[in-house]
Amino acid sequence: MPKMKTKKALIGRFSVTATGKLKRNRPGKRHILTKKAPKRKRQLSRPAFVDEGFLKMYKRLMGV
Repeated sequence: MPKMKTKKALIGRFSVTATGKLKRNRPGKRHILTKKAPKRKRQLSRPAFVDEGFLKMYKRLMGV
């Protein structure tokens, strides 16, 4: 059975932390920013972590 290939789309979207969690950027900070409050835009800038339910699947697809 051949090795599983890494999904390159996931490599660009997530980074692995030292504890093994996946760090991601929040969606919604690209366009139509005038109607969004400054507090909301500020909170969208902070990175988030992938939920536990998706963590196992994403790590397997990334080859981590």
